[in-house]
Amino acid sequence: MSLPGRSAAVFLSCLFAASAVGARTFEFEYTVSVAPAAVDGAAVHLFIPLPANDERQRILSEEISGSVPGVIETEDVYGNRFYHVEAPADGQPIDVALRVTVERDVVHARTSGVVSDLAPFLRENARVVIDHPVLQPILAEIRAVAGPGATPEKARAIYDWVVDNMTYKKVGTGWGNGDTFWACSERYGNCTDFHAMFTSLARTEGIPSRFEIGFPVPEDRGAGSIGGYHCWVEFHLPETGWFPIDASEAFKHPEKRELFYGTHPADRIHFTTGRDLRLGPDHRGPALNYFIYPHVEVDGQPYAGPVEKSFRYTDIEPEASTAMTQNN
Repeated sequence: MSLPGRSAAVFLSCLFAASAVGARTFEFEYTVSVAPAAVDGAAVHLFIPLPANDERQRILSEEISGSVPGVIETEDVYGNRFYHVEAPADGQPIDVALRVTVERDVVHARTSGVVSDLAPFLRENARVVIDHPVLQPILAEIRAVAGPGATPEKARAIYDWVVDNMTYKKVGTGWGNGDTFWACSERYGNCTDFHAMFTSLARTEGIPSRFEIGFPVPEDRGAGSIGGYHCWVEFHLPETGWFPIDASEAFKHPEKRELFYGTHPADRIHFTTGRDLRLGPDHRGPALNYFIYPHVEVDGQPYAGPVEKSFRYTDIEPEASTAMTQNN
């Protein structure tokens, strides 16, 4: 592997890279149908993630409807919002529809504002190891390029190593869990595996790295269904602030490798942050590896029955979104 060295100035020049499409507004629909469960005296708990609402992504309107009422709650570690439905396991289906209008920005590095606690983004997760011997041969290559320490050059070298040495493909079983051991041994997977590898390497070098997950929202068509999730990462250093990267998209679109180092285009919607999530006292099963699809428990155990889900988006013209903001 050969990686060119970069000065901090050149390293940060990608802050000014432009996306093909700027900020945009769209409606996103997330529907869930849980098949009937019949267990005497038991309760069904349904947890559905809700989109983030922050400086990068603003919720203009949000409507949640369903066959059983629920409540919006927030988990304690990362502040993720979710919708929680509790119902008796009486053999009745549970249906929920979320319709949200989002104004999404192109995201660049951000050095302003208050930096929250970085400790959660330096810790090991169940499937994201740090300081493990399996990482040492890879880190030896990266340190030979970037030198010691938590530096912008080190973060760039980790990104380049992941893009150059991982392959995006979904073959067999084992991929898609965001597992560092899988990524190290198999060197392929989806976005979760790419970003588990980046996170393990970055955190081992003392670079806080946070995992975010949501859905792709294509820029090249105005409406449509979405097949599944997408995830990405931001790392933090004093020189860069929170710095966005998307290693799996860089592999899939090599012509955009520089764009995806320092930019998240407005082609996505962010739902939740972090790994090993627990959703309050009514979540009694194992912690969630990540949280993007509905989680259902019956009598305190993960539900093995059918859970149908669908995701759609529709772009909204700027004039309509402006009027909506003024009316809210």
